[in-house]
Amino acid sequence: MLLDRIEKANDIKKIEAKDYPQLAQEIRQFLIEKISVTGGHLGPNLGTVELTMALHLAFNLPTDKIIWDVGHQSYTHKLLSGRKDGFDTLRQFGGMSGFPKRKESDFDVFDTGHSSTSISAGMGIALARDMKGQDFNVISVIGDGALTGGMAYEAMNNAGKMETNFIIVLNDNNMSISENVGGMSKYLNDIRTTDGYLGLKEGVYNALIGKPVGQKVISGIRKVKSSVKQLMIPGMLFEELGLTYLGPVDGHDIQAMVKAFEEAKRTDKAVLVHVITEKGKGYLPAQKHPARFHGTAPFDVETGVPLSKTKPSYTDIFSTVMCKLGQRNENVVAVTAAMPDGTGLKRFHNMYPDRFFDVGIAEPHAVTFAAGLASQGMLPVVAVYSSFLQRAYDQILHDVCLQNLPVVFAIDRAGLVGSDGETHQGIFDFTYLTGIPNMTVMAPKNLWELSDMMKFALSLDAPAAVRYPRGEAYDGLEEHRSPMELGKGEWIVTEGELALLAIGSMVKEAVQVRELLAKKGIQARIFNARFAKPIDEEAVLLARKECRWIVTMEENVATGGYGEKVLDCLNRNGNQSGVLTIALPDTYVEHGNVELLKRELGVDPEGIVQRILEYIGYEGTVGCDTCE
Repeated sequence: MLLDRIEKANDIKKIEAKDYPQLAQEIRQFLIEKISVTGGHLGPNLGTVELTMALHLAFNLPTDKIIWDVGHQSYTHKLLSGRKDGFDTLRQFGGMSGFPKRKESDFDVFDTGHSSTSISAGMGIALARDMKGQDFNVISVIGDGALTGGMAYEAMNNAGKMETNFIIVLNDNNMSISENVGGMSKYLNDIRTTDGYLGLKEGVYNALIGKPVGQKVISGIRKVKSSVKQLMIPGMLFEELGLTYLGPVDGHDIQAMVKAFEEAKRTDKAVLVHVITEKGKGYLPAQKHPARFHGTAPFDVETGVPLSKTKPSYTDIFSTVMCKLGQRNENVVAVTAAMPDGTGLKRFHNMYPDRFFDVGIAEPHAVTFAAGLASQGMLPVVAVYSSFLQRAYDQILHDVCLQNLPVVFAIDRAGLVGSDGETHQGIFDFTYLTGIPNMTVMAPKNLWELSDMMKFALSLDAPAAVRYPRGEAYDGLEEHRSPMELGKGEWIVTEGELALLAIGSMVKEAVQVRELLAKKGIQARIFNARFAKPIDEEAVLLARKECRWIVTMEENVATGGYGEKVLDCLNRNGNQSGVLTIALPDTYVEHGNVELLKRELGVDPEGIVQRILEYIGYEGTVGCDTCE
């Protein structure tokens, strides 16, 4: 196999050009086989095989620097830079990351995981190169989906003034996670389908090449090429921004791309190479269902069907609840930032297309847009992943909460999310939301409480956030469903010398912790906090009065979390002793299975029990001989 000859970086340059198609096919087969076992981002990587090969052929890596926007399409890059053996542990704890990581390889220039950052980072690297008198190429690879993010335009606007070489590669597949929306998508589609321009360009060049005066005429054409483009391609947005535009180029024609990259190197300013690819190319299930195979769990290669069947997830429950809320109130509208499938809004979109808004990868715009809707009497629900909502912090504070507008944030993937790692762990939202005036922050203990909280949030006539984890929805404690009341939790168990004050996903853990403590002869009561803001101070003070110890439990970093709110309450009331806060450490949590990560971080039931026993000075066996 040709792929066996790729053992280290730049080995691809030893492959003959006639063998490039075979190597691309072998890479695709390798990725399909490996990702079917580990899970990962399949569609984006299948679509960029030839593009990555062309980059590795045209540039001298790692001296030249490639910055991958988002980075979920960098698997072939990892393969060609000598990391083939790492794919057996892809996205597993202690194994190879599914995103570029500087600590992993010199070929990974900039850590990425969120969209629309590569042009800004690449521009900074290019200008630092010049200031230090160095000589290398800088290439930012960005998808057309990422061009729906405002940061990309801020960067292109700035890059248009550059008087030094900087290469932007636009990987255009008409997709982000789901199908692209908006004006930029239409603009790029117009470029893709401008056969008149492409046909004229190809025809003229082919007719002149080899003729005695052909090269002189071609040089003349190059001088007026910008004017030709202005006539044949409406707008020429990139040229208007000050970027030299090359393309569009077939993103599965390696030699055509290498030629374009060589031309881009000779430009003494910022240049954009427009490459057209097909997401999921080479694997029929991924081509038919690109959104489903954007990021996939392990699957059967023959059918593309996931290997594991799971119970309904919190996302599934949210999806059902939104449809019911939309049916009951015509003012309920849904807003998402390019994530209709991932956030569970696809069904709402199908039922109420006029009340569904996908704004592209533009979280700041999504939030302020929702604020505008709310100011006119609508009830917007912004469905977003926890780690992506971070990108709209100022808009939450300034545009929603300052005006006390009734925008509801449905925050999916809150807490540890697992295999996507540091850039996607949703472990900061309690911290960054609870510090904002007028904001109410909730977390459900189970699937029924998610439904109740969504209804309650929409009734508040004020900003509210409901955060819930990735994965299967907890279906325990069904019998505990007291009515929602602002800032009030519920007691699940009311007897015991130790109080477990848990919020959200940690209520399930508290049930298991209580059972393990009972085996040690320690009786614990359980309180479902429900609210991270405002907290139930009456319940906290009751626990302080009746219990020897209080243990707070949350799936958020300790700083600014629920535990700190409890300590503050007790401090203001004169007694904060005997309180143990169980939370995530003040660090970025790497990729790995969620349950394994919880064990490593000491927030699984057994780890929590051990920390409690040590804290209270338990004189029996502290080890987990009964913690099975």
